[in-house]
Amino acid sequence: MNELTNVENKFVNYIDHVMQSNKLSHSYLIEMEDSFDEFPLILMFVKMILCPKHLDNHKNIDCGQCNICHLIDQNNYSDLQIIETEGTQIKKQQLLDLKEEFSNYSLNGQRRVYIIKEAEKLNPSSANTILKFLEEPEDGIVAILLTKNRYQVLDTILSRCQIFSLKRFHDIEVDDNTVQFLKLLKNPDELFIQYKFLYENIFPDKLKAKEFFLQLEEFFTHYLYLSSIDKEDEKFSFLDSFDKLKILMYLTIIEEELPKLVYNINYKLWLNSLFARFVEVK
Repeated sequence: MNELTNVENKFVNYIDHVMQSNKLSHSYLIEMEDSFDEFPLILMFVKMILCPKHLDNHKNIDCGQCNICHLIDQNNYSDLQIIETEGTQIKKQQLLDLKEEFSNYSLNGQRRVYIIKEAEKLNPSSANTILKFLEEPEDGIVAILLTKNRYQVLDTILSRCQIFSLKRFHDIEVDDNTVQFLKLLKNPDELFIQYKFLYENIFPDKLKAKEFFLQLEEFFTHYLYLSSIDKEDEKFSFLDSFDKLKILMYLTIIEEELPKLVYNINYKLWLNSLFARFVEVK
């Protein structure tokens, strides 16, 4: 595997913490930059879940001490199922077959994992089927959904998964409008006071709003995790006084609200609801 990027290293450290602290979730949605290059990293996660020896040696793609890792690489391990598109979609029958397969006891007596590639290609019927699977998770079964764009995945599925992005971030350039909005967030009631200006100048329609809040999400992620922002720049000096817990809550709100823009909703009502949620952050 090639040298890991900062974001990929963060992912490895994250899953290491999850496994060491025994806080494994039943479902993950992982956004990927390049599914071919990054799939070995996903398999590393799977091996940490399924291989009893891999956890202590996860810096290598294989533990080197058992046959499980080899079988996983060969897609020949009974406790790992990988779902891929048939044609242009993931079909309902594929997920019904998965559910039937996992209704039997594990032959290895350990956890079981299923991976759904290109989760954005779940059709309405298959999405409803996997949603039921996620709503009533069985002990020992872990779902890993992969996508290149989490905003193309149904928000009902997103809300039931731990979300992680492996997308590589570009250098952040924040314009004056973004800085002004961030300053308003320090006293969120000001969002409604400045509503007319924000609506007319920063996000007058759905497309502008989506672009703006995707950039804001990227900015917050950099600030919290990647330390790629020059904090000596006076533009960003005010961020040092931001409560990081609040930033995490803002990120959650953005992740939950943005998918709604793909539906035929009243944009102004959506914007009012978004601001109201920001105001509720304490």
